[in-house]
Amino acid sequence: MPDTALLVLDFQNNVVARYGTPEVLEAAGRAVGAARAAGVPVIFARVAFRPGFPEVATTNLMLGGMPQRAAGRPADPEGVEIHAAVAPVGDEPVLTKVRVSAFAGSALDAVLRASGVRRLVLAGLATSGVVLSTLRQAADLDFELTVLADACADIDPEVHRVLTEKVFPQQATVMDVDRWIGLLPGTLAAQSN
Repeated sequence: MPDTALLVLDFQNNVVARYGTPEVLEAAGRAVGAARAAGVPVIFARVAFRPGFPEVATTNLMLGGMPQRAAGRPADPEGVEIHAAVAPVGDEPVLTKVRVSAFAGSALDAVLRASGVRRLVLAGLATSGVVLSTLRQAADLDFELTVLADACADIDPEVHRVLTEKVFPQQATVMDVDRWIGLLPGTLAAQSN
């Protein structure tokens, strides 16, 4: 699958602390391990801002309050690091973004196109945030998309269910990690197809 990449979205410590569960981390870790074993590139995206949040407009309802919430607190560089359960190895790209979508303010599109990637597999926190925004933008850019439902989570399980069962299937194939692993080159399921 040389034209496929696994995007591991916002699995950074401060986001995992809010949305991550042991089950979602385990599923994402299995996806990362299987991708590496099959030679599928793994690309990480995280959200982070410069001191003082110059990238954040006060008119942005989701991000606009961040400078006030962070005022007086020391910076937490560990918070934006990728969680150990899915940590990058070697030269796997870790892209920093400044909005919800993994494409916003990052080099993701350039990295994908330079690598000849046309198919994206998404795992991320949160389903209604980075996964939804990245999926919509990637669909508009004509990528073929798969969402690993059990390697995504949302603060509201019903929102996760509605997105993965009703919204995402309009633009992506939605499956669990084990099914995706079964489709990777070198697995028994892939060899029998």
